[in-house]
Amino acid sequence: MLLAAAFVFTYYTTWAILLPFLDSDSPVHNFFPAREWAVRIPAFLLVVGLSGIGFFLGATIVKENRIKAHKAKLRSA
Repeated sequence: MLLAAAFVFTYYTTWAILLPFLDSDSPVHNFFPAREWAVRIPAFLLVVGLSGIGFFLGATIVKENRIKAHKAKLRSA
């Protein structure tokens, strides 16, 4: 996993930060997608990740409230 993370970090850093300093006709540009995707992909991953966290928290809160309601119902019966 560390090697994968190091590769992704190096690739993204080269793509987003170093590529603009190279000539547009450089063959290095063939290894990377268009630069607007350097912003779109992380933004999409951020939205998906935050949505997943929000869904998990919401499901957990609903589940805990159902358990508390069930326990309260058993106590009062």
